[in-house]
Amino acid sequence: MPVAVKNVFGRLAAYVKGFSAAQRTIAILVIAALLLGGIALASWLGKASYAPLFTGLAAADASSITDQLQTDGVPYQLTDGGATILVPQAQVYSERLKAASNGLPSSNEGGYSLLDKMGVTSSEFQQDVTYKRAMEGELAKTIGAMDGVQTATVQLAIPEKTVFVSEEKDPTASVFIATKNGAELSTDQVQAIVHLTSAAVEGMQPTDVSVVDSKGQTLSAVGTGATGSGADQAADYDASTSKKVQDLLDTTLGVGNASVVVSATMNQNSGTRTSESYTTPTTGPVALNESSTTEQYGSGSGAAGSGATGVLGPDNIAVPNGTASSGTGDDGYTNESATKNNAVDHTTETTQLPAGGLSRQTISVALNSKATAVQNANLQSINDLVSAAAGVDQTRGDQVRVAMMDFDTSTADRAAKALKEQQQADQQEALWSSIRTAGIVIGALLAVIAIVVFLARRSRKQEREAVDLGELDAFAGDTFQLPLAVDGADRSTLQAGDAPTVALPTMPHDDAPTEVLTTEEITAERRRQDISALAERDPKRTAELLRGLLDDRAPV
Repeated sequence: MPVAVKNVFGRLAAYVKGFSAAQRTIAILVIAALLLGGIALASWLGKASYAPLFTGLAAADASSITDQLQTDGVPYQLTDGGATILVPQAQVYSERLKAASNGLPSSNEGGYSLLDKMGVTSSEFQQDVTYKRAMEGELAKTIGAMDGVQTATVQLAIPEKTVFVSEEKDPTASVFIATKNGAELSTDQVQAIVHLTSAAVEGMQPTDVSVVDSKGQTLSAVGTGATGSGADQAADYDASTSKKVQDLLDTTLGVGNASVVVSATMNQNSGTRTSESYTTPTTGPVALNESSTTEQYGSGSGAAGSGATGVLGPDNIAVPNGTASSGTGDDGYTNESATKNNAVDHTTETTQLPAGGLSRQTISVALNSKATAVQNANLQSINDLVSAAAGVDQTRGDQVRVAMMDFDTSTADRAAKALKEQQQADQQEALWSSIRTAGIVIGALLAVIAIVVFLARRSRKQEREAVDLGELDAFAGDTFQLPLAVDGADRSTLQAGDAPTVALPTMPHDDAPTEVLTTEEITAERRRQDISALAERDPKRTAELLRGLLDDRAPV
């Protein structure tokens, strides 16, 4: 091993040996953190990046694709409840092409692609069924692409068109929705599904679509639209009407001065109502067709040529010389008849009555009599405003009641006080949390600064000790006067290379024996003498050396 490298390791070992227990603990923790961080970073960098191979898969397709991946030895991950398969980024396209060659995923082959497989020998029934399946598949894929929808199934009931029926029935649709975990369809989404399905089929109305979710809840029923049960419909109507009336009164009388309660009764019966009406034109009757008949019989003067009549005998033979009467016009017969068919307006109206219609509603309004705005208000005007805002129909039996009374505000006052106290407590808690966080940060910074200062001082101490020894060795060849005697004792000259032991007199006292100094004591004495001589020759450098020694001995 090179000498320079060996010296570096030697100095490093010496430096580590000089650590205290706390310093060694910190060093071990730092080294362990660095090792663990390096291992985690290497593991993260070496981990393959995964990308989606297929999403929105059915269970059968997911099983077939995972079997193919296991056969090929490709690692994979399942997410989204098994509907999404992730594979390494580098193998996405190759595995996707291989799955397509095997006809996977097979569940995505519905829709209008079914028409491509229809042969020329298909019967009319097969063509109709295939076309209906294609429409169902396209609608199911479109609905399944909505946010929150995992799978969707559409069933269409399209009546056969024929000329042998007087009235044709409208087509209907049934939509089954399976939502994702934790997701729930909103009313707007249900309305979108209903209108999307009804608009895709000719002759289908939005009220002809039924939507059911995986929990068995009816989101839209045939004849009612995208609404819930009767109780839900009434509750929704009560809430919306109450909000409209409450907003009106809050704007007029002030917030908290009025309370509104709406109770509605919904009609859950559905049916069909047919009405016919006949009206006469205002300009008079108009004849569609008209006919008349006239019959007339008249008498003559007696002769046949002159129009006279004879007397018939028993055998219906005119008797000669019989008497005859002279006929006049008054003895004739006339019959006239006329038939006239006038046009009359005929109107036939057929109305579908869906369930969920409003049968009756009652509105109760309570006003705070203590409020100045209420005292100056006109109750009849308030009644009229409420009736107009809620769409009250007197003929339907709707009722509006407005009354003034004293409001009990104790609960509201306690709630406001509790809310204020809670806000103050939250603000105090946030302040103390900020103080604790700041204290932790400051404490951590102080600890780091203390460790850095301690390590810096220790490093500076080692550097200064090396410099001090070098500076003292520079004066090894000089001659200094050592005070080997105290209280007027003789001073002798001691060279740098003199013997390691010398006898020095101790402090004078009664019967004090002469003490002989050891080698270490002489070395220490020599250092003190050298420092003293250096102080005399270069006081500035001596002061720096002493300051460094005092800094090293100062506690941290």
